[in-house]
Amino acid sequence: MSSDRILMSKPDVGELEEQYVVAALRSGWIAPLGPDVDAFEEEIKERIGVDHAVALASGTAALHLGLLALGVGKGDIVVTSTMTFAATANAVVYTGATPYFVDCDPQTGNMDPGLLREALDRLRRDGTPARAVLPVDLLGKAVDYTTITEVCEEFDTPLICDAAESLGATHAGRPVGSFGRLSAVSFNGNKIMTTSGGGMLLTDEAAIAQRIRYLATQARQPVVHYEHTDIGYNYRLSNLLAALGRAQLTRLDAMIERRRQWRTAYRELVASVPGVEVFGGEGAEDNCWLTSLVIDPAQAPLAADALRTRLDEASIETRPLWKPMHLQPVFAHAPALTDGSSEMLFERGLTLPSGSAMTQEQMDRVLAALSEALGVW
Repeated sequence: MSSDRILMSKPDVGELEEQYVVAALRSGWIAPLGPDVDAFEEEIKERIGVDHAVALASGTAALHLGLLALGVGKGDIVVTSTMTFAATANAVVYTGATPYFVDCDPQTGNMDPGLLREALDRLRRDGTPARAVLPVDLLGKAVDYTTITEVCEEFDTPLICDAAESLGATHAGRPVGSFGRLSAVSFNGNKIMTTSGGGMLLTDEAAIAQRIRYLATQARQPVVHYEHTDIGYNYRLSNLLAALGRAQLTRLDAMIERRRQWRTAYRELVASVPGVEVFGGEGAEDNCWLTSLVIDPAQAPLAADALRTRLDEASIETRPLWKPMHLQPVFAHAPALTDGSSEMLFERGLTLPSGSAMTQEQMDRVLAALSEALGVW
């Protein structure tokens, strides 16, 4: 890979993060858990406004344990988004349950509440009611939690929120991570803030948090020797990575603002280009994690894949929007309720460099390459 290649979302770390990690190293808390884990959980709780936070090895681990804590298991059905990364559906399968994929609102890419209601109604009439609903906040935009919460209450179905991509976003003025029975966030290397690898489970329910802490530490019984009555997991976040996360959290708002700046620049560039628009609308409550274009090949100067090739030749990384889960070979036999919206976004969507670590000089390169490819002068 060329050293001058512009990446979509590389980690944004610097001297502050180094100071926090070095301090953790010098404290002697090298083994998993420790004071930085405790402090990180408290700081995230305060940021989101929930009663409990459990730091874990990944957002996927948070989803897996969250499902288990709500009793999801073999033979159950979990209704989830088809427009997502595989980790969401994988976590359902880890429990032995079956994912049931629901299509998206074409304007946001998030689960369509109307299709969700239809899916839950079908499952109930078939005598196989859903055990949980698991929507995904796509690219940092919160789902319509107001309506989806109402639908879940109508069908008496627990709501679990995959907020892996949306830390720092809000819905109706309320922080993402505070909806449903529980939420999972991710601190993977390309996310809005990172702990290199890591995640967090957020909930207001003490019993859920207690169960997840227990399962995440190999389900050890509170006795002197090693005693196990349940299958557990090695899913806790390390103290060193928590220290990195604490530094990142102090910079979260500034990193979101930087990404918002890039989105505004992209929006201004494509405003006059027929058939090309920034995906997701204005998005005042988004965290602007990633910015994507949606390109109508019937109107635009070139199709999404052709634009991807042009930018790749300029050493600029881009990626199509997620390939829907119902089209993935591994989930070919999973039930789904689709209307073509996610397939359209997969065919027409292109995600652009969006990271807060990107320099203005790099952004200028991206804008120049886009302008040339789209014929904007």
